[in-house]
Amino acid sequence: MFNPNTSLKRIIFLINFLPFLFSCNADQNGKNLKNDFYMNEKHRPQFHFSPEAHWMNDPNGMVFFEGEYHLFYQHYPDSTIWGPMHWGHAVSSDLIHWEHLPIAIYPDSLGYIFSGSAVYDENNTSGLGANGTGPLIAIFTHHDVNQEKAGSTTFQYQSMAFSNDKGRSWEKYEGNPVLPNPGIKNFRDPKVMWYEPEKKWIMTLAADDRIKFYSSSDFKSWEETGEFGAEHGGHGGVWECPDLFPMPVEETGETKWVLLVSINPGGPNGGSAAQYFVGDFDGKKFTLDVGFAPHVTLGNAKWVDHGKDNYAGVTWSNISKEDGRRLFIGWMSNWLYAQVVPTEVWRSANTLPRNLTLHYAANQFELRSNPVKELVSLEGEIKKLEPGLYEGEKTLSAFANHPLQKIALKFKNPTSGSIVLRLSNSKNEYIDFGYNSDSTSYFVDRSKAGDSTFSNDFAGKHTALASYTKNEIDMLIYLDVSSLELFADSGRTVMTQIFFPSEPFNQLTIIEGSNSIELIEGTTTDLTRIWPDKADAAH
Repeated sequence: MFNPNTSLKRIIFLINFLPFLFSCNADQNGKNLKNDFYMNEKHRPQFHFSPEAHWMNDPNGMVFFEGEYHLFYQHYPDSTIWGPMHWGHAVSSDLIHWEHLPIAIYPDSLGYIFSGSAVYDENNTSGLGANGTGPLIAIFTHHDVNQEKAGSTTFQYQSMAFSNDKGRSWEKYEGNPVLPNPGIKNFRDPKVMWYEPEKKWIMTLAADDRIKFYSSSDFKSWEETGEFGAEHGGHGGVWECPDLFPMPVEETGETKWVLLVSINPGGPNGGSAAQYFVGDFDGKKFTLDVGFAPHVTLGNAKWVDHGKDNYAGVTWSNISKEDGRRLFIGWMSNWLYAQVVPTEVWRSANTLPRNLTLHYAANQFELRSNPVKELVSLEGEIKKLEPGLYEGEKTLSAFANHPLQKIALKFKNPTSGSIVLRLSNSKNEYIDFGYNSDSTSYFVDRSKAGDSTFSNDFAGKHTALASYTKNEIDMLIYLDVSSLELFADSGRTVMTQIFFPSEPFNQLTIIEGSNSIELIEGTTTDLTRIWPDKADAAH
């Protein structure tokens, strides 16, 4: 069937891609791009989600429904810089391989379509279902740019749309907005969940530099119930993209509530980042746990990710009880430079999907994140690294034909000095990462990792304090053509960094330090790309 939206999307994609089709010779696997060009431009991530073309930022509306993971995202389909926001859309059956779908929600007379969430209204509390079943409901911020330009402070308000065909088409609710603005300039990013004890919906909403909570029985009328954040956490910028959910504590089995809040600026290494809080929720307000509170006093925060490129991350709703995971994905960029990075057909990608778990260690709660188990489907040949003492620079592994890698390393914790590892290419470009035992911190240094001329805020060495007791240094790295995600010590410390080398990194080297370094064990694993070889196969 002819779909004008899909057809226009393909035309725009092909027009933008033609220069790359004729200027490139081979992809990272040595194949001819005339036969293998889809989603494979220079710097294009090969196992991370990115849009076919044009601008993307925050992930939105993630919901699991009838075997599909829905991923919506902030999207401007007419440019590679931010503009009038739409909701782009993709689906996956495994969180790894994605099918691009037509734009789900377009701007209208009420404004641009900013960030929000989606849920399955199983009991049809909204009355918007059809054929005896409840709908999928998307709730989002309408942003009225004309009111904003006129100097109003009430130009953001919450609206909703619904779908009765597995998310393939969306109808906006005729009574929008469902939550008017009470006079708060930054009033956005509703994340909605079902609160079973009181049979009602809970909305977690960002309001300037704090969070407001609302409740509703029908999704149409909302009542404010509480507020959090004025005296806790980082306040270096505006709060955005909150998420609230219960989690079992792995060590004790008790249930605590986790509140995610993105902030821009104010991140631990500059610019955008996401902080988290652990406490209790009574259906009306969120209260910090007594043991957690001393660590997140005003101006101090705990971070979901200490890298510079994981922002606006939230979790999927409607995950089955049998699965039981808390699944998370973030926008892999930073507002300091997101609009000027050196990509031309598209801008931005997402982090790998991650499984969040809550732990109690050293008398405090901590949120850990690890890549989802489904990534094993991408794994190919595994190479074991030679264990032992290393006292000078030595190549651990070379993977010229397979630059997409999973790298697992375990070292003895040195008494002093650093463990420094380098990923490099033939152009003398490299990214260093590792652990400094003197400062008990992990680091990623992308100062020499390729093009950084587009921003003074990009190049640099970024660090993450890891002040917990450890006898071994455990690092899991996922290397794509333009990103590195470091999961240290079973997800206790995480760093996400993007970069733009002239060619993919294809060699792992251990760099000489002040002391000998003992590698206990290590492997490199070839990974495959997630996209079909040809554009026609993707539609």
